[in-house]
Amino acid sequence: MSTIPSFEIKYFHHGRFKVAGGVLPDAVTAYQTFGNPANPCIVFPTCYGAQLRLDSQLYLVGEDKALDPRKYFIVTFALFCNGESSSPSNTQPPYNGPYFPLVSYEDNIRAQYAVLQSLGVNKVYCAIGFSMGGQQPAQQMVNVEELDVKDDCNSWHHHSFLEGPKNAMKAAKDFDDGHYKSTPQHAIRAFGRAYSAWAMDRRYNGLYPTMEAWLREAWEGRYIMYWDANDMIALLLTWQNGDVSVVRDGGDFETCLRSIKAKALIMPCKTDLYFCPEDSEVEVSLLQDARLTVIDSVWGHVAGGSANPTDVQFITAKIKEFLN
Repeated sequence: MSTIPSFEIKYFHHGRFKVAGGVLPDAVTAYQTFGNPANPCIVFPTCYGAQLRLDSQLYLVGEDKALDPRKYFIVTFALFCNGESSSPSNTQPPYNGPYFPLVSYEDNIRAQYAVLQSLGVNKVYCAIGFSMGGQQPAQQMVNVEELDVKDDCNSWHHHSFLEGPKNAMKAAKDFDDGHYKSTPQHAIRAFGRAYSAWAMDRRYNGLYPTMEAWLREAWEGRYIMYWDANDMIALLLTWQNGDVSVVRDGGDFETCLRSIKAKALIMPCKTDLYFCPEDSEVEVSLLQDARLTVIDSVWGHVAGGSANPTDVQFITAKIKEFLN
């Protein structure tokens, strides 16, 4: 079988599928595959703001990259609510738009495992993710004892912060409680500006003439071009309600982390205002077999994504070392 990456987006239909907030009559998971299914499988879900059609995962997937399809079978998944998998914008009534039910990380994992089984994968070798995509592997560590994972967990800090962009969106005059008939420009632009501060980076230096241009183009523009407002709210709610300790340990976060046996590589950025290294130090101290590697960068949260080539090189080297 060829190991040349396939960029085709595929769609798995689950049929009637129960989720945290109700049910989806015909749930769909969008995914891509790279490499030979006979090789160890690595799962790589999207983060907030990422879509497979925009090649969001390819900064780590490819020959000689962190996830090499010559060595591994990589499956990239679009989270529910990202506009590619089942989302408010692509679901038929009565669960369309603001009526779309709450979806949890566990729901995403169950759906993705169904896809993996259809591909002949019975065991996941590694799960990796950036930002919100890294919270799913944290949940997988709780669900599955033998699993490697990279990135982060959740916190009240996240929950309270997300109230800002969420309510900026919902309070806008054109959001109309999610019943808008055309793109709610005021709502999405307000969300983008409220959301930008925690991910503050250096891209406007040299790439954008002013801070205003950076806000208008990098934050307002990309959400208006590629995202539906109800999808943005629904995906945010998955993030906001994520807590790895609730289901198994009744909300006892420390007990939950201490029980996890999976190997873990946690990589926050030194200047990340949101997934703070200090929080990661606590997580690593509780996990049984975890390693903390701090990205020494001025790019803040986006250092863990594809924003800065130097940071991508650092992350790639550390992931390869960990996998070996």
